Amino acid sequence: MLISQVRKEDGSIAVAVRSPGEMARAVKGAESVYALAMEAAHAGKSLKEVIDARGLGDEIDLEKAYAEGRLLSPITHPDPAHLHLTGTGLTHLGSAATRDAMHKKTTEAAEETLTDSMKMFRMGIEGGRPKPGETGVQPEWFYKGNGTSAVAPGHALVSPAFAEDGGEEPEMAGIYVISDEGVPYRIGFAVANEFSDHKTERVNYLWLAHSKLRQASFGPEIRIGMAPEDIRGTSRILRGGKVLWEKPFLSGEANMSHSFANLEHHHFKYDLFRAPGDVHVHMFGTATLSFGDGIRTEEGDIFEIEAAGFGLALRNPLAIAGDKEITIHQL
Repeated sequence: MLISQVRKEDGSIAVAVRSPGEMARAVKGAESVYALAMEAAHAGKSLKEVIDARGLGDEIDLEKAYAEGRLLSPITHPDPAHLHLTGTGLTHLGSAATRDAMHKKTTEAAEETLTDSMKMFRMGIEGGRPKPGETGVQPEWFYKGNGTSAVAPGHALVSPAFAEDGGEEPEMAGIYVISDEGVPYRIGFAVANEFSDHKTERVNYLWLAHSKLRQASFGPEIRIGMAPEDIRGTSRILRGGKVLWEKPFLSGEANMSHSFANLEHHHFKYDLFRAPGDVHVHMFGTATLSFGDGIRTEEGDIFEIEAAGFGLALRNPLAIAGDKEITIHQL
């Protein structure tokens, strides 16, 4: 089941659900995806059970709403400060050839010759898939922002004026709510664009945190439940109505050095990320970047990311912010 949010003409939210390939229908009496998820968490029911109990109403044309700019992020929080955008890196194996080459290098090279990135990758290969009851190695982790940095599908991802680059990262994101008892509940997974400044990151890896403090987009739909083992998608950039760059990307645990459970554990082990009522959008990494193929994005380019079984493609144009003068005032 796929779930999404649409802004109605009166400004309220309609929650839409559908099976892939079918017309979406509104969930009766649903205030938002967040409200439904919290209801399910507190009632000890699945989200599907809560939706089935409410029933479905009118059909919703998601493509029309998308074209009209009325699709929202598939989950929002009444207070954007309580939605967290975070992610992990060095989690995917990439193609078979890349995997073999990287595995050989990381297992045969002397420790002192490896970069920190390669060391982290090796740690994931060796300890990112713990057995049940065991704790695996923690991954690279980063913070992107709160709900104010979440951009709805179809709307522009804005690169700051000071940025060196603004490039896409096609990823899967886990979507979670925290119950009033501080327990994380997974709604499901969505396609995401973990928009980043790769040129800044390449200058020095210690600037990774700076490169990740950017907007992000996810959706338009959340696939309720656990992700498939093997996820196959396509990432492309359109310029002037034509495809500038296109490449397949792989995700799912069949293509990862870490299990989803291990990545989730190392995020939610922190009390900070189990605050009651919060929403988490946690992005799980990728092995496919246009930046790695020498592409330099320009204002007006359109990022398009899609994966089979995850609903409508995620599309966002690139915009560049104007200069802002920041003045610090003394109190």
